[in-house]
Amino acid sequence: MTDKFFKAIADPNRRKILTLLKKAGVLTAGEIAEHFEISKPALSEHLKILRNADLICSVKKQQFVHYSLNTTILEDILKWFKEITAKNEV
Repeated sequence: MTDKFFKAIADPNRRKILTLLKKAGVLTAGEIAEHFEISKPALSEHLKILRNADLICSVKKQQFVHYSLNTTILEDILKWFKEITAKNEV
């Protein structure tokens, strides 16, 4: 879980996609592309990496794919961070 997560968030374009989805809730690939000056294949690769890390969900509706944040994995990551940063009480 964490290796894919860190790889996914290592790229500023992928962090921007996550931020866009947080603000908008659901966006199509075309709507996401409007915020970038990268090729569609490059954007597609970024979306694939985010999906493989379970950070985003995708649902095909007719000819469009709609993307949204997967808040469950983000909650798991936050829980993990909390566990590793918690001080051990003696």
